[in-house]
Amino acid sequence: MTSPALPTPDEAATFRRIGWRLLPLLFTCYIVAYLDRVNVGFAKLQMVGELGWSDAVYGFGAGIFFLGYFLFEVPSNLLLMRVGARRWIARIMITWALVSASFAFVDAIPWGPLPALFGVTPDVFGFYTLRLLLGMAEAGFFPGIVLYLTYWFPADRRGRAYAKFMTAVAVANVLGAPLSGFIMDAFEGVNGWAGWRWLFVLESAPSLVMGIAVLLWLPDGPAQARWLGEAERTLVLARVAADDAAAASASATASGVRAGHGGLRAAFGSGRVWALAFVYFTLAVALYGVNFWMPTIIQELGLARTAYLQVGLLSMIPWGIAGASMLWWGQHSDRTGERRWHVTAALLCTTAGLAGLAVVGTHVVASLVALSLVAAGVLSSMSTFWSIPTSFLRGSAAAAGIAWINSIGNLGGHFGPDLIGRVRVATGSSAVAFVALALLGLTGAVVIATIMRPHTSAVTPN
Repeated sequence: MTSPALPTPDEAATFRRIGWRLLPLLFTCYIVAYLDRVNVGFAKLQMVGELGWSDAVYGFGAGIFFLGYFLFEVPSNLLLMRVGARRWIARIMITWALVSASFAFVDAIPWGPLPALFGVTPDVFGFYTLRLLLGMAEAGFFPGIVLYLTYWFPADRRGRAYAKFMTAVAVANVLGAPLSGFIMDAFEGVNGWAGWRWLFVLESAPSLVMGIAVLLWLPDGPAQARWLGEAERTLVLARVAADDAAAASASATASGVRAGHGGLRAAFGSGRVWALAFVYFTLAVALYGVNFWMPTIIQELGLARTAYLQVGLLSMIPWGIAGASMLWWGQHSDRTGERRWHVTAALLCTTAGLAGLAVVGTHVVASLVALSLVAAGVLSSMSTFWSIPTSFLRGSAAAAGIAWINSIGNLGGHFGPDLIGRVRVATGSSAVAFVALALLGLTGAVVIATIMRPHTSAVTPN
């Protein structure tokens, strides 16, 4: 006797349910991750003066985070596939929380003979080392989530999912900027600590809590989701598998990767993967170059050196605009099914903002408009960018390729802040650095527009 057929679930309702169950948790995780990554920008307002560092020391230390990120990104994503998303993402969050809190003691950690060996003072060595370790601890989080969402959403629904997830960058800055300013104001001198030390300790605690939440509540994939009915699980797995099969069929005509290569070689042998890594590099240069220096840029518009909360409130404006823009841009990209020109147009917006920062000087309104163009452009680019590699990378090639694009691209997170710091020391201004960043952004827009084609063949390991 055969079992009665299961009723066919409503597809839109099923994916809405998945979105509501997964995205708020992942969204919150990314908010606290991003706070731990960039709160050094606010700490800088006090820390460099107290410890006697130059802008060059700060810029290099802020950016060295991404060297650690680069070294561990691909291995981390491959390990995620092996041990499962739930345990691996939880491990990432808990370790980076511990490292982030350690910045409160950056000038007190005994490093023995190592600082002298590298020709720096112990506090500078501690800053560089902890930023490097923070990058190593966090490596794999973002590309791991990008990969994880491909387990749940077919290609025609990923743009919105990525945009909703990545809106956390804007929200982290909208909420984190005034929060960081408030902490530095309110906790200054409490128990003899400067506000910047409290900033690192207090903002690391949510990462620890969310790491435990991931361990308790995040399923490794649709098959482990008890809150989905059997028919819903079947529907989701079938939709994702159909996407994979269609892309694998298209790979029969692919010219960039030969059959028979494993996942790593399949990803690294694709010219499209390398082109996308460069484009993402240009995005990261703009995002982190401006992000790590935004509190300083705003403070130099005429605010008092200790007006930390005011700096935070003004910092909300560009990121609030960016959050609304990236959501609308991701939805528009999904509705039209177009990715390449969406990324290109948003990257051109970023370039215009960077060029504007080079010429506006300390004009308050013009500076905030330019910062808003950069923030909205770069986040809108990123919200649609990840729909491109996930449309043609499959299996272990996807794990390796997504991580490789993110790790190579995020080296821009080292280059941007470091360049601005060095230029400020050499010239007393950031204008030349912003011109260089604008030219790099323009190059990225040209690459994405000319190299990527509307129909991309899949890269799959045999």
